[in-house]
Amino acid sequence: MNDEELMAGARAAFDALDPVPEGVLAAARSALAWRTPSAALAELRHDRGARPAAGVRGGTGRSLAFGCPGASVEIEVAGDGRHREITGRLVPPVDAEIVVRHRALPAGAPAVRTGPSGVFCLPRVPEGLVSLLFRLPDGSSVVTSWVRV
Repeated sequence: MNDEELMAGARAAFDALDPVPEGVLAAARSALAWRTPSAALAELRHDRGARPAAGVRGGTGRSLAFGCPGASVEIEVAGDGRHREITGRLVPPVDAEIVVRHRALPAGAPAVRTGPSGVFCLPRVPEGLVSLLFRLPDGSSVVTSWVRV
């Protein structure tokens, strides 16, 4: 028996005795569809939560800032219930395509474009874990780290 035959036997035994649930396989396929290995990762640098400081007037918005070498993304998240509105800007400002990455949305589906000033609005983003992918005009990409909105 060679290595390939041994591995095939082990695979068959695991498939019969302890198969991988279909939901886990679907989640793995979905995660791979969201991969953008060449994108610059803009990591979370600032998160001002939904609760205003004591004595401060204002709404229940949340302010977040992401950064990477050469770019930053500033967003505000508002709303409650099942959807959020995300407004923000990409710095330096460019006309970019934005893809909202969320498990309830199809992978890679464009949501909106920034204006020439880098400003954007995403009016109906489902609550949950979200990441934003910015496809820049020069072919490069910037992707934010995942955050719960």
